[in-house]
This record gives sequence, C-alpha cells and structure tokens, in this order.
Amino acid sequence: MGRATVVVEVGVVIVLLQLVSSINCILDRSQFPETFLFGTSTSAYQVEGGYLEDNKSLSNWDVFTKISGRFKDGSNGDIADDHYHRFMEDVELMHSLGVNSYRFSISWSRVLPSGRFGEINPKGIEFYNKLINALIHKGIQPFVTLIHYDIPQELEDRYGSWLNSQIQEDFGYFADVCFRAFGDRVKYWVTLNEPNFMVLFGYLFGSYPPCHCSKMYGDCQFGDSKTEPYIAAHNIILSHATAVDIYRKKYQVEQGGMIGIVMNTYWYEPFRNLPADRLAVQKALSFFVGWFLDPIILGEYPPEMQRLLGLRLPKFSLEEKKKLENKLDFIGINHYTTLYAKDCMFSQCDYDTHQWLWDASVWLTGEKNGIPIGVPTAMPRFYVVPYGLEKVVSYLKERYNNTPMFITENGYPQGNNPSDSIEDFLNDSRRVEYISNYMDSLTVAMRHGADVRGYFIWSLLDNFEWNFGYTLRFGLYHVDFNTLKRTPKLSAEWYKQFLTGAKTLKQKGSETEVRQQLHY
Repeated sequence: MGRATVVVEVGVVIVLLQLVSSINCILDRSQFPETFLFGTSTSAYQVEGGYLEDNKSLSNWDVFTKISGRFKDGSNGDIADDHYHRFMEDVELMHSLGVNSYRFSISWSRVLPSGRFGEINPKGIEFYNKLINALIHKGIQPFVTLIHYDIPQELEDRYGSWLNSQIQEDFGYFADVCFRAFGDRVKYWVTLNEPNFMVLFGYLFGSYPPCHCSKMYGDCQFGDSKTEPYIAAHNIILSHATAVDIYRKKYQVEQGGMIGIVMNTYWYEPFRNLPADRLAVQKALSFFVGWFLDPIILGEYPPEMQRLLGLRLPKFSLEEKKKLENKLDFIGINHYTTLYAKDCMFSQCDYDTHQWLWDASVWLTGEKNGIPIGVPTAMPRFYVVPYGLEKVVSYLKERYNNTPMFITENGYPQGNNPSDSIEDFLNDSRRVEYISNYMDSLTVAMRHGADVRGYFIWSLLDNFEWNFGYTLRFGLYHVDFNTLKRTPKLSAEWYKQFLTGAKTLKQKGSETEVRQQLHY
C-alpha cells in the first residue's frame, strides 16, 4: 500500500467522522423494530458473470447486450463483478457490514438452461445452495427474487416469452424447482422484480429485450406499443399468480415463508396546482403501479386503465380472477426518486417520447420553470427527493389495506467519470446523505402505521447498470472493473455504524488501526 493510498483512507475517515456526528443524531437503528430486515440488493445478471459457465444457457440479456449501439459504453454482463466465483468474498463483505438480509436473484438460465424443455442443471442448483448456505452461516437471511429481468433466450425464440400464455406454465415450473431446492432455507420469495419497468422498456419503448415497439416509440424491428405491453403484463400477472398458487399449495405451510412481488415506484407531484394535474398524479400511479398491484390484490385493473384503454386492456376470466385471489404476502418497493406529473389530455405537452405515460395522457418531468424538483444526480431524471419515500409508502398503505411492505431497493448513483480519482469514488458523502434522509423519511411513514418490515440498499457492489452499463456506480463497495477488487466506500462504513449503533470512529491511531476500522 502506497503513501497516496494511505492519505486517501485517512481523508475518508475524517470526512466520515464529520458526517456521523451530524447524521446519527437524527437517525438511529432503535427507530426500527428489532425484527426489521436491513440488507443490500443485487441481481444475477448485474453481478454474477460466468455467463456460459457450468452449462448455463444464454439469457435474453446475454443476447441483447451484444447488439451494437444499445449500451452507453458498449459493455455487457459477461463478467460483471464475477460474483459467481467471488460470492464467498461478497458474503464476508455483507457480514462485515452487519446486515441481516441479502436480496439477490436466481438466473433462470443457470437453473433451467432450456426452461421447461430441458433438465435441471445441477451446477446451477449447487451454486445457489452454496450461496444460501454461506449467507445463513453468517446470520444473513436470503431474500430471493425469481426473475430480475433476465429469462432464458430459448423461451423468446420458441414462443415469444411474455406475449404467449404458455410462459405461465414455464414460470410455474421454474418457481416449483426453486421452492423445492431452496425453500427449506429461504423465507422470503419475490416472483418478479419491476415488471412495470420490464414491460414498458421491453414492449413500449424497446430499450430492453425483446426490443419490441412501434416506430414512433423507439428503434425496433418488431412490435406494437399500443397492445403488446398490456398482453405481456397480463401474462406476467397470471404467471405471478401461478407461482404463488404453487407455493401456497405445496410449500408454504411446511417451509413457513412469505411470497410477494417487487414494483418500481415513483412518487409524483402535480406540475401545477390544478385539478387536472392532481388527477394526472392519480393516473400516473394507476398506469405504473396499480397496473400490476390492483389485479393481484384487488382482482381487477385500475378503473382509470379500464376507462382509457377499453378493449386494448385484456380481461380476466372468472377462472383467472379466482386464481388471483390471495396472491400476495407482501409488496416490495423499489423507490429512488420523484417527478412532476402534468395532464396532457386538455393541456399542451412536450412530446418527448420517454417523458410520457402515453395512454394515460400524462407528461412526466423533473423540472418546473427550469428548477429541478430535487438535487440532480449522475442519472437522467433521478433527483434527490427524500419525502417521496414516505409519500409512496403511505399511498400503498392506504390503497392496499396496509399489506406488509419491504423497501427492496433504494440507492444513489455516482457517475463513473474516468477523470475522477479513487478518493472521489470512495468519499461518497452524497450517498450517505441520500440514504440517511430517505431512511428518515421512511420512519415517518412507519410512525403513521405503515407496516414496513425491511430496507435494502441498492447496491452491495458497483455493477452492470442495464442500459447504462458501467457508467454509473450504485455500490456501497467500489469495484475496480479491471482487477475486480472490492473497496468499501464511506457509505459502507456509515451503514455499518448505523446497524451497530456506533456513534464515532476512532479519531486517532496508527495507519494500521485506521485501515482496520475501514476494513481495508
């Protein structure tokens, strides 16, 4: 370790001391129940790598990332963080933080390389068994997602994946395999992560696989943005119900776990103090979150969607409605930011495609009169608006009868500017402030009775951030993508101190003691 590195570490400690003294006085672990889950999140494609190793087949994202021009930095997840080979090291990182849960996803392509049409891959089962056992050995609860965007490419090639009702049976089979193999140790199951994002970007704008859209919405060879998102969503909702039905009937009583779904959630503020814009907020929430949660919890699509979409919105048969009954133990909430919503049915709007919820006639923006709704970040349309978490939790509490909730993702993006020094990445004081303020906002909703049972930071590691590739860093741990070395950031030490109730770091001591405090 060179002199420059030591200076960086000491500088990080000094800044951390200043932050801890100001933040810990307003936020404390004791504000949350003893049984509350605190963790970090990742997903298979974003961290695992090993993309064709040990009989794994190609996923839709393995194929999609090889299409030239689709990714800002031309990258892919072939290696990512190499978590497939370094998972024991990463479990030790979590243990050093003091988290009691870890949310990760299972690669369908690794467990069932050919979907229902082939054999279970013992190497895939072995990998996840090792990961789960390592977590439990360290006192960390696995919180497992079955689909986090990636599915076997073969399902797309055979029958069009989510556009075909056949996928309901395939997903049920995959879920059954996972419940049987891992459910004796996994007590928290998520069927799908952010199906609202998956459908909008896969079938409306075409920027996610399978890259379907109408010409006016994006650069796609196939697709119909007016109909396909609603067909795909319908099959996703029924696939979720299929998996939950299997879990309820075959595993839940014996295994004693919970099963839910994770939604991406924005909060929205009216662009103007007008009834039309207040109605636009309600339509935005219905077309983005209620689209999936209303059928699963209330048995039907939101009234706003039924009224505005008419025959384009699929109908649930009586048999399907029966299948949907009691199909949720918890709601997972991925929340990062807040936007303005403006009515476009009776008002003139900017026709920037990606700022529209087209069929809701709602325009979304993060600025009003040139002033951002919150502090901008390195990610487009991502602003720091802490109160949004309290608002969205309170909304879901009221709409869905206070169904138990987990904050399954919340985090802050740093830009991966090549000119930035290592100390710039490690001294992520803005992330510390962001996490602290959003957690503080969460406690407000909880004091008002919201049944929230866990909070997970996105992400444990800097990783492959979908269309942004490696140009954004969300991790508590910095990853050098040349060497794959993990280094704790300021936020990692802050999270550790928050979880352990520590108030300060030692301000004096040898360089060795300082490094030990930061776990270098």
